[in-house]
Amino acid sequence: MTKPSKQHLRDLIYDEYLGRIQHGQIGPEDRLVDTTIAAEQNMSRMPVRDALMRLAHEGYLTATTRGFMLPDLSRRQVLEIFEIRRLLEPRAAALATNALGEDGLALMADAVDKAESTVASHDIRLLYEASEIIRNQWLSAVPNEELRTMILRYLAQVQTVRMATMRDSKAHRVIVAGQRDLLAAFTRRDPVRASDIMLRFVLAAEDSYLELTE
Repeated sequence: MTKPSKQHLRDLIYDEYLGRIQHGQIGPEDRLVDTTIAAEQNMSRMPVRDALMRLAHEGYLTATTRGFMLPDLSRRQVLEIFEIRRLLEPRAAALATNALGEDGLALMADAVDKAESTVASHDIRLLYEASEIIRNQWLSAVPNEELRTMILRYLAQVQTVRMATMRDSKAHRVIVAGQRDLLAAFTRRDPVRASDIMLRFVLAAEDSYLELTE
């Protein structure tokens, strides 16, 4: 049996932890330590460290003296990311409108129903999981790969901000209403409407962040 190369192992760890970051499975208090992960994966330390260093170089993680963590973004950085979101996400939503398949729409519809149920239950974890499904479905349909990759990168960086705004009851209702409107625009194959809703969605998220950080 051929022994996996160090590069292959590095790529496996990179893909695994990139996925965990993008799906909100790594929190702001979590520390990723190369020796610990290597022991858990029964491999040497270097492929793990190389993978974590790559994630740090790409902005997904920050290196500390005791391992790697999610970036601790300043208020200025978060607001600058919101500015980027206003520029990119409406266009991405418009591009996804006619590319999103029926299976993707069905998964989005189911996730929107789950998100709506959390308005009464206040289940923030379920809201987050449903929101991830909604976002991943439409974003995966964006035909411009570079645009899609760029959006995924900065959204992963602001996981903590997204969780904080979801916990605000007013923002919670706005998020769910926006998701329902966005689903309707995709279902109608209306790129102009999808772009407009996405812009308003980002602006509402920015307003929620500003209210929470005043």
